[in-house]
Amino acid sequence: MSVALRVLDDGAWLSVNDRRRVSVSELWRLPDSSFCRCALPDVVVEGFLETGVDGRTVETRVQGQCIACGHSDTTDWLPVGRIVDGEFRDLAREGGVVRLTR
Repeated sequence: MSVALRVLDDGAWLSVNDRRRVSVSELWRLPDSSFCRCALPDVVVEGFLETGVDGRTVETRVQGQCIACGHSDTTDWLPVGRIVDGEFRDLAREGGVVRLTR
């Protein structure tokens, strides 16, 4: 089964099977400190750069800025969802990367 992944609107949306599923207008709490020196970085996501699939896991790399220390950078590959029975399941609702609306 194939799944179409696209970055839309100049990096503003991650689309799965032609449906906008994840937006940059969110604050993400990253699970570790590989982004910056903060223990739990809270990052304002400014844009999606790449997307891919590792098995059933949908991953992305984003550009963002930590709201605590101001560090701006590109993340490593982050899991944002899972494909189960051809449908996208958001990992933020399953304990993955925590995304908080502004």
